[in-house]
Amino acid sequence: MVTTVERLRESLDAIAALEPGFAAAIGRVGYPLPRMREPGYETLLRTIVGQQVSVAAAAAVWRKLEAELGEGCAPDILLSRDFEALRSCGLSRQKQGYARSLAELVTSGAIDLHALPQEDEEAIALLTRIKGIGRWSAEIYLLFAEGRPDIWPAGDLAVQVEVGRILGLPERPSERQTREVAERWRPHRGAAAIMAWHHYNTEVL
Repeated sequence: MVTTVERLRESLDAIAALEPGFAAAIGRVGYPLPRMREPGYETLLRTIVGQQVSVAAAAAVWRKLEAELGEGCAPDILLSRDFEALRSCGLSRQKQGYARSLAELVTSGAIDLHALPQEDEEAIALLTRIKGIGRWSAEIYLLFAEGRPDIWPAGDLAVQVEVGRILGLPERPSERQTREVAERWRPHRGAAAIMAWHHYNTEVL
């Protein structure tokens, strides 16, 4: 798990022993801190609310939603509201569809966010049943809400950019190349991703 400073450093030291570029990167910017979020429905709903808008805009919509639905925006209460009520909080038709998909899957028991499959790919497949939650969002959730140690969001642009820089590659690697170069970092790829964002200085969730 990458949930503590100690475990994160241990994982990065293991990668640095294999990749001098990572050792140099740690020397430049230091070790990152864990970026944990609470597992469960609220974190995924916040992810949906925050898609393609600024941090400030997402926070404003969330405040309006909690004023309308109560703290945490419980799924059953969200489902009880009509289109206009949620639109007045700032949720577009598309995002309402995503939010309702999440709420329906949670309330029906089709997805138990506190008992996801232990196998990473199975957990990603289950999470992507939620409308609006693609592979990247599922990976980010598993990394930051569950602290899974070997999640590797190779499709993330910042990860690609920083892997290229850290390894001294002539150009930004593709998603396939980013997956390939990280194979030998197993089972510590989650720490490598956190280091890449730290190096890029980007908040992702």
